[in-house]
Amino acid sequence: MKPPSLAARITLLLVGTSLALLGGGALLMDWRIDHAMESRYRENLLTQAQALTTVVEIEQAVGEPQGPAGLLGGSDGAWYELRCEGMPTQRSTPPPPALAAGWPESAGATPRFVNVHRGARRLGAVMFAFQEPSATHPPTRHCALLFMQDRSAFDRLLTTLDWILVLSPALALLVALVAVPLIVRRGLKPVRALVERMRDIGPHAPGQRLPASGTRELDPLVARFNDVLARMDDGLARERQFASGLAHETRTRLAELRALAEVEARYPSGRELGQILGEIGQIGAELEATVAALLLLTRLQSGLEHPQRQPLELASWLERQLQRHRARAAARGLVLKVEGTPPAHLHTDPALLEVVLGNLLGNACAYAPEGDTVEVDLDRDSLRISNAAPGLEPADLARFGQRFWRKQPPHAGHAGLGLALAHAAAEALGMDLRFELRAGRLHARLALRAP
Repeated sequence: MKPPSLAARITLLLVGTSLALLGGGALLMDWRIDHAMESRYRENLLTQAQALTTVVEIEQAVGEPQGPAGLLGGSDGAWYELRCEGMPTQRSTPPPPALAAGWPESAGATPRFVNVHRGARRLGAVMFAFQEPSATHPPTRHCALLFMQDRSAFDRLLTTLDWILVLSPALALLVALVAVPLIVRRGLKPVRALVERMRDIGPHAPGQRLPASGTRELDPLVARFNDVLARMDDGLARERQFASGLAHETRTRLAELRALAEVEARYPSGRELGQILGEIGQIGAELEATVAALLLLTRLQSGLEHPQRQPLELASWLERQLQRHRARAAARGLVLKVEGTPPAHLHTDPALLEVVLGNLLGNACAYAPEGDTVEVDLDRDSLRISNAAPGLEPADLARFGQRFWRKQPPHAGHAGLGLALAHAAAEALGMDLRFELRAGRLHARLALRAP
């Protein structure tokens, strides 16, 4: 099943919103128009009834109590009945078609409006009571008037207005159903153009970026997509560098083994077998160390290696780590100088912390100039290692942590993975590892506590 298109969703939203607004507006207008028309109709009905009472009063004043039988009634769809005390009842000819028994008793000074159904016809009626002047005693008499009028023409007018109010929104919605999809598709043309430009972008064509669309809504999307492309290119470049470095390291070790075996087979050097096997073992150990470092680095960066935290007496543990590097430092004429007091206890993973510190000390002892002093400063929050680095430049610090990157020619046993392992292990422990280059010395600072 194909997912709904963006144009269809926008069309449905627009049509639904239009239906709600136009339908609600039509209903409100219909109610207001019906209410206003009904008020005008009642005013007109009351005006005619009051005109009838005025005629009756004039007739009484001139001494003619019997008005014309057809006055305002019968011929034009209007009927009336007038009842006054001490006088005969006056009715239109013909009389009102629908009479409610006892209607004079329900008539009061305030006009009362009712609608009467007479078969298929609908009649509007008004009844009210009034005081008529009289020449006899008492000087006024109580009268009640019922006035009816056929409201068929008025109801047809209301029905016509209702149809207009119904058909207008329906016609507008019909036009919207036809026009909105076309308008939406035209409005989404920049999106389709963007999709077409994305078609040729991929790993096979690094460095390509999407141009700005010129649309305010799409430009942030284009910028984010270009950021993703930049990260993808960086990742691909790192992976290519990683693959190249791994192939180089593996090929170098294997080539050394093959060359050693072929040379000894064709041109025996006369060395003892144990010495030759020891050299082969050293090459194999370096290759194994490279593979082991890569496996650990992959587990750390993928999140598969979780810290196993436990209380650690840092002073004694640090002394053991330094002891492992003293012999190598002494062989190169280096001095390991330790200052400061570390925290008594640290809750961390000793194995991962050993990866960080071991690689930092190993790099310092391997790359510091002969006769230099490797300084280790400690306090409650951090551990700092510094050594002379005359060959480094500030731009090189950005490449620290890259796999197989080495500033100097490779030393035995170093494949350029030490700093990458140190960064990955420090990140897994939640510790901050930073490098600075000041006055020709490289300073590595490891925050012992997670921020």
